[in-house]
Amino acid sequence: MTSQGGKNPRLFQGKKVLVMGLGLHGGGVSTVRWLVANGAKVTATDLRDNETLVPSLRALRGLPVRYVLGGHRAADFRSHDLIVVGPGVSHESPHIKVAKNAGKQIENDASLFFRYLENPVIAVTGTRGKTTTTLWVAELLKKKYLLVRQSGTPENAELKEFGRINGKNVPAVVELSSWQLEYLPRSKKAPHIAAITNIYAEHLNRYRDIKQYADAKANIFRYQQKDDMLVLNYDDPWHRYFLKKRPKSDVYFTSTKVLPKKLNGAYVKNEEIVLRVPKNKQGRTLLKETTILSVGRFVRERGKHNLENLLRAVLIAKLFDPKLNVTEHDVLRLPTPRMRQETIYRKVGLTIVNDSCATSPDGTVAAIRRFAKAGAGIQGGTLRIVPQGSTLYASPKPRIILITGGTDKKLEFDGLAKEIKKYIPKRQLVLLEGSATTKLIAALRKQKYFTQYEPLEYLDLASCVKEAFRIARTNRGPTLGIKKGRSSVQWVVLFSPAAASFEKFLHEFDRGDQFNRLIRGQTK
Repeated sequence: MTSQGGKNPRLFQGKKVLVMGLGLHGGGVSTVRWLVANGAKVTATDLRDNETLVPSLRALRGLPVRYVLGGHRAADFRSHDLIVVGPGVSHESPHIKVAKNAGKQIENDASLFFRYLENPVIAVTGTRGKTTTTLWVAELLKKKYLLVRQSGTPENAELKEFGRINGKNVPAVVELSSWQLEYLPRSKKAPHIAAITNIYAEHLNRYRDIKQYADAKANIFRYQQKDDMLVLNYDDPWHRYFLKKRPKSDVYFTSTKVLPKKLNGAYVKNEEIVLRVPKNKQGRTLLKETTILSVGRFVRERGKHNLENLLRAVLIAKLFDPKLNVTEHDVLRLPTPRMRQETIYRKVGLTIVNDSCATSPDGTVAAIRRFAKAGAGIQGGTLRIVPQGSTLYASPKPRIILITGGTDKKLEFDGLAKEIKKYIPKRQLVLLEGSATTKLIAALRKQKYFTQYEPLEYLDLASCVKEAFRIARTNRGPTLGIKKGRSSVQWVVLFSPAAASFEKFLHEFDRGDQFNRLIRGQTK
């Protein structure tokens, strides 16, 4: 495979490849297409049946693919040359053990991407902030590298973008989940620049404990060499755990405070980003310590948690190309990722935020803290009512109506319960029924949140949206108190589930899309 990607029908010529977990996110479809384009004889197998997988099957219509749906067959894991597993497949699956015992090669989309791509790779992982960081790195690099490709989201899977990478020195900027990183060591390759945003308790329905989860994340730098670079979050205590693994690469840090003098990286001082890197190290000509740009306005509009993402993005972009110029204008125009604290509707007196990708309590805590502040900036989103990248504004102190709840991932909700008690009046909390919601209610009871009030759980998202609008209209009238373009109250309807989606939705993006459609119906 050339560094420019594309098709090579001889790459897997004559090989029988089994794709385990076709899925509905789009990654499985991209994997199948890439394998077929490169000469493989593909069989796709999934526990779900034909009816459930209609969107994926429709996307693969016309391709020479054999399907085994509604279950897996052990014989397929013995008879195929290569097994490619989807992200939802546990490495402890009994069928994977069958393949291992049969001596089969086992890969996933990320390990194949690294094994065959020759372009420089920048990769980001972590619990929170990886999608935003990845997007912003790509956006900053596009100033100079117009053909830079970003991948790692359901819309832009790694193998989908593989064939679109043009130019030998054009970087590929990828987001990697812990699930993808489980198989990355099989390629015995690593990104030229790797970053770990932070570690919080997550996916404990898959991992034995948070340490095993962090170990999967550490695979991102396992095969890095001396010429490579690793970016860690100094403000996150888990950076010490990763340092104990003795990475071979140069290590840089980010911090919202001044870094200790012995450490290189990017930090904030007097509302300015300061870059500190060694001069002329290994041919790089970065300055010893340089003030890059002011971030006061950025923090007011995007929130402190996004400052952490910005620090990483700026540092990574400057490490990749020291001559790249990054200005305040550039960072204020950085886009908001879909369904991550994304404002989808805004009129005077009412703002609606889609944070469907908040699949853990920590994500929802960050959203509550951001939007509870007086004058908090609110970023434009994807519904037509709010132009993409629209300017932000200062508002009166907002009143939050929080829609939350969903499927449990064996996470704790005590921290979120404290935050809800602090910022969300009990009659402004709208709960979507689910196993995680049950745990959240228990945590709120411990906080004595429901005094003289019994919580209501709504069976579906449509009922939650109707209730949120009822609350706002009851308190401010049918027009939400709008008068001559002004409102003394800024209502924020915040949809931030703090939980997984699979009890009621296909995935978090399906959940977010349904929310958007419901909002359109309410705001016509």
